[in-house]
Amino acid sequence: MYKRRDYVELYEKDQAKWALLRNVNTVFKHNTLLPGDYVWLDLKTGHEFEVPIGAVVKLCDSGQIQVLDDEGNEHWISPQNANNIKPMHPTSIHGVEDMIRLGDLNEAGILRNLLIRYREHLIYTYTGSILVAVNPYQLLPIYTADQIRLYTNKKIGEMPPHIFAIADNCYFNMQRNNKDQCCIISGESGAGKTESTKLILQFLAAISAFGNAKTIRNDNSSRFGKYIDIHFNKRGAIEGAKIEQYLLEKSRVCRQARDERNYHIFYCMLKGMTVDQKKKLGLGKATDYTYLTIGHCTVCDGRDDQKEYSNIRSAMKVLMFTDKENWEISKLLAAILHMGNLSYEARTYDNLDACEVHRCPDLTTAAVLLEVDLKDLMNCLTSRTIITRGETVSTPLSVEQALDVRDAFVKGIYGRLFVWIVEKINAAIYKPPSLELKAVRRSIGLLDIFGFENFTINSFEQLCINFANENLQQFFVRHVFKLEQEEYNLENINWQHIEFTDNQDALDMIAIKPMNIISLIDEESKFPKGTDTTMLNKLNSQHKLNTNYIPPKNTYETQFGIQHFAGIVYYETRGFLEKNRDTLHGDIIQLVHSSKNKFIKQIFQADVAMGAETRKRSPTLSSQFKRSLELLMRTLSVCQPFFVRCIKPNEYKKPMLFDRELCVRQLRYSGMMETIRIRRAGYPIRYTFVEFVDRYRVLMPGVKPAYKQGDLRGTCQRIAEAVLGRDDDWQMGKTKIFLKDHHDMLLEIERDKAITDKVILIQKVVRGFKDRSNFLKMKKSAMLIQKTWRGYYCRKNYGAMRGGFSRLQALYRSRKLFVTYHVARQRIKLFQGRCRGFLDHFWAPLKSKENRTGEKKSKLQQEQINRCSVQTSFMIFSRGSVVSMMVGSTM
Repeated sequence: MYKRRDYVELYEKDQAKWALLRNVNTVFKHNTLLPGDYVWLDLKTGHEFEVPIGAVVKLCDSGQIQVLDDEGNEHWISPQNANNIKPMHPTSIHGVEDMIRLGDLNEAGILRNLLIRYREHLIYTYTGSILVAVNPYQLLPIYTADQIRLYTNKKIGEMPPHIFAIADNCYFNMQRNNKDQCCIISGESGAGKTESTKLILQFLAAISAFGNAKTIRNDNSSRFGKYIDIHFNKRGAIEGAKIEQYLLEKSRVCRQARDERNYHIFYCMLKGMTVDQKKKLGLGKATDYTYLTIGHCTVCDGRDDQKEYSNIRSAMKVLMFTDKENWEISKLLAAILHMGNLSYEARTYDNLDACEVHRCPDLTTAAVLLEVDLKDLMNCLTSRTIITRGETVSTPLSVEQALDVRDAFVKGIYGRLFVWIVEKINAAIYKPPSLELKAVRRSIGLLDIFGFENFTINSFEQLCINFANENLQQFFVRHVFKLEQEEYNLENINWQHIEFTDNQDALDMIAIKPMNIISLIDEESKFPKGTDTTMLNKLNSQHKLNTNYIPPKNTYETQFGIQHFAGIVYYETRGFLEKNRDTLHGDIIQLVHSSKNKFIKQIFQADVAMGAETRKRSPTLSSQFKRSLELLMRTLSVCQPFFVRCIKPNEYKKPMLFDRELCVRQLRYSGMMETIRIRRAGYPIRYTFVEFVDRYRVLMPGVKPAYKQGDLRGTCQRIAEAVLGRDDDWQMGKTKIFLKDHHDMLLEIERDKAITDKVILIQKVVRGFKDRSNFLKMKKSAMLIQKTWRGYYCRKNYGAMRGGFSRLQALYRSRKLFVTYHVARQRIKLFQGRCRGFLDHFWAPLKSKENRTGEKKSKLQQEQINRCSVQTSFMIFSRGSVVSMMVGSTM
């Protein structure tokens, strides 16, 4: 907030009082302003492109108001000039991402919105689905891989405006609608179209080096148009690509305006080649060559030609250019530079103007590189062969004519080399469509064509370039304004018609209606005696009454003007017919045919095969360009387009410099004001009832597919009311439903949620079934394992138990026998003792008698007793229980 020292303390102490006063003033006195209020200041300078400027109130004192505008200038507004100040809508104070939300819907509001975002390095702004890009003239850290991931699968409006959002939505719409998409990048030269294209595609290094150059307005200006078609298969994967090129500015090879350069490839080659390579080609520094110094500029600030050459070689290697092909290209480029250094000396032969080429190393080197005879090259550059009544006549050329022939030869070489390079790139990146019946291939096209040009001197190339821009503007007008409002009327949509600037009249005059400018130029080009002057006279007589045509002021002037959509451009007619014919003399073709260099023969193959008469009848450059544009417009018309409008903030290519009048002019001529108005009021999203029901029936349970519906319109209305509400700004037509951008985003978000819920449900059921199946399978397997293990375990335990029980039984039996044995032994011992006692008692009386009968009888008796004891013991041992019983009974 801006404050002055004398009221800073008061303001900071009593902020509540100031806020209350502000509210009171808002209610009772709308014209009262307070410090910090934002206003529009109309300076009323009377300039064509001047609009009110934003300002902030600094002081309200004694009826006067002091304001500080957006450019930093202070203004005192007196009470009598109070009408020059108007309050600013809150949306214009800090800016909005989508300009259809601007409260101040005027040029001043649009301009300030772009300005404050530009100062914050926010170079992208939406107008609905149209992207406005302001060239920052510096590299911003917003194109990283992380940024690409952030914008993947995001709708327009979900993230801040960005070129990546447009690219992602092109891809999304291609898959959703099964329809080809195109992205049309337009704007003046230097507005940043090529850089925007390169941010979407990364393989353009090679072709850009041969087709881009430094101009006054742009350090990397595309001097040709290109339409890049990227092909996708039905799965959405890139299958290939194809490049169509339009109208290379071949004249730049020979001459450039002051402070401009030739094509980048020449400077890159001279900086990046090794010393040995340059020696073989006889090359030196860029300042040594006339073709590279005509514009007095050989260096481009911020561009490293040596590094670029390395990038070019890497790109060409990826695109399968062989080392031999690269060397042949270098030879032709070197030959062009050497031919540009040739000098001529005027001569007179038989009262005819003639000339000679000074013999110099450049001439010899050029002949060696082109692999042609030196004398043939000199004759080709200084004379012309004419066949009259079957006789061949050689006519000398004046110095001016010889220079034109040399330049035509050089332009012919470079132009055909460029076409060959494009075809070579296409051979590497293009894949022909499959012959299978079910094969589906969709595409996204990127159009990067030369911007509108208006130089001090404009020639035939500028007419073709601006004609192309008129076509693109008409395509934009037709798509955004005409077709849209026509469809509203056909569908009976409640709609207030919006007026817009239509450039159809200018386009009719240039190329569509009979006797148009292009056809008159073509007609005069085919007349042998046609000149630039006769052509201009025909244009004047045919179109002098047309409001879009500005004839010369007098008969001495050689230029005419056209009121284009982007302003008046005056065209210098000198050289128009020669450039339009774009033919090479038979001598040059014959020289190429005699060359031993197979590569130059290859790029001139079509010309060599064509006869002299056929070459005369070959189509002119303007008719070829017109036909190419018609094919391009036909291609674009069947695609769903996305528009990127590039704005050039200043003419000096400096960052953070914003030229208000320049930007207003671009915004006004591009129809941005009307675009915002129609995007705000209109319905850019529309579906047929069938498409809407089939796509969004998932949002209402129980809705059948479209082919089963009896009342499609009613079903669409029910779905829309359920999701969008009844009071929102959408409309039902006769056959379609019409929606705003935010409706489409809301429907898609809700559809994603609904489908996600259904997917989660399906996943849950499938996972449950899968997990249950796996569980049952695992359970069955576990039970089998358990059964097998238990059987094995039981068998193993049974064997161990059986062995144990066997041992236990053995031990038990052993113990039992041991105990029995001891019991029996004790009893036997007892029995023996008693038996001995009995025997001793029984035989005692007999002992005395024995003693008396003799010793011999006693021994015999003793043996009998012992034998009896042994027998008794054995019987007891073998019949333990019986013996025990016997012993027990005996006892």
